[in-house]
Amino acid sequence: MSVSDREQLRLDFLASAGLAQAARAPLPGDASTRRYERLTPADGPSLMLMDQAPAAESPPADPAWTPQQRQAAGWNAVARLSAGRIEAFAAVAAHLKALGLSAPEIPALDAPNGLAVLEDFGDTLFARVIEDGADETPLYLTAIEALAALHDAGNPPQTLHGPGGDWPLLTYDETALQGGADLFVEWLPRLDDRVAFDAAAAMAWREAWAPLVASGAGGASVMAHRDYHAENLIWLPERDGPARVGMIDFQDAVRAHPSWDLHSLLQDARRDVSPALEAEALDRYFALRPQVDRAAFMADYAGLAALNEARIIGIFARLIARDGKPRYRQFLPRMWRHLNANLEQPALAPVARWFDRHVPAEVRA
Repeated sequence: MSVSDREQLRLDFLASAGLAQAARAPLPGDASTRRYERLTPADGPSLMLMDQAPAAESPPADPAWTPQQRQAAGWNAVARLSAGRIEAFAAVAAHLKALGLSAPEIPALDAPNGLAVLEDFGDTLFARVIEDGADETPLYLTAIEALAALHDAGNPPQTLHGPGGDWPLLTYDETALQGGADLFVEWLPRLDDRVAFDAAAAMAWREAWAPLVASGAGGASVMAHRDYHAENLIWLPERDGPARVGMIDFQDAVRAHPSWDLHSLLQDARRDVSPALEAEALDRYFALRPQVDRAAFMADYAGLAALNEARIIGIFARLIARDGKPRYRQFLPRMWRHLNANLEQPALAPVARWFDRHVPAEVRA
């Protein structure tokens, strides 16, 4: 579809939603194929236009596909990503709102064409509010309260229902977890010629991660936002309790280990979270969920955080080396710091030995 054809679809959609005359202001892009515009009608509050062309990405996973079929279908199927499907966003939003959490209302939706009008939560992203001088602790502790509420809802349904239709909530399984980790060995050598991984090293990599991957998949028991961090959370102080956390970009939600969103928030790729704040936030989580075995949980937390950090290093290497987006290089030192710290945990000893053997210390800085 041409750019002009896509724009005509947007114009027709906005007209059908009664927004033909709304002023349109594009928002800066991110690492995805989505685009957003802020809509300002002549009267009434501002809104957001979400635009995700359904054909822009490889297909999402069919729940019945085998790992081999997922590999053949492409990365979205391997990782169990939604391919940006609007119906996934709408179904996850409906589930979150049913739990009393804050996801955008969706006053207009065209799922087949990948278009939606959303409630505008404003520009008070956690990261921006903190940059402007707000005390970060209350924001992070409220984000923990929202996660505890989501986790206390228990094992989520296999199928979510939303205004765009049903959407399967798939498990972040061994194939998805190991596939994410494997981005590291695939892409880091293309960015940094100081490392090279042969077939034996790649096999040893998977063997080292296998127990942690199995534990992560076996512990998948809650809905995970999957991209829960200060750039995707919006502060809504006029609301009450956990609803003060406005959630966006949750269309890739899966059933996952409850530690996943915690380490995404507290070992953030894009901003520093102090060890003291991480410790206080974890204390709050366990106080809200006293039934959780803290020692067992934290062993999984360190292992899955390390896996996620390796995955993100691989993603950033790909964005820099393949996609020509050098700004992601600035985040690599922070990811290495998080990964190196987690590798000190006893349960990660096999992974730490692999890094000592294959990745020079000067690369891991």
